[in-house]
Amino acid sequence: MQGVGFRWWARSRALELGLTGLARNLPDKRVLVVAEGPRSSAEKLLDLLKSGTTPGHVSDVAVQWGEATGGLTGFEEQ
Repeated sequence: MQGVGFRWWARSRALELGLTGLARNLPDKRVLVVAEGPRSSAEKLLDLLKSGTTPGHVSDVAVQWGEATGGLTGFEEQ
């Protein structure tokens, strides 16, 4: 999924929803997205990631919910 603007797109959607976090390329060509904020906003981002409207082709979205650590500021592309 790398090289198609996906991290930028995910970052833009997350910021629009008031989320903090990161979008990072992984060595195996997948992208990790971590987002913190209100659950409803995180669910909206998840819906967008699954929507089929992302840059590139998303074949699977693995989800793991956890407690917010509060250590993230802004939304970084890494």
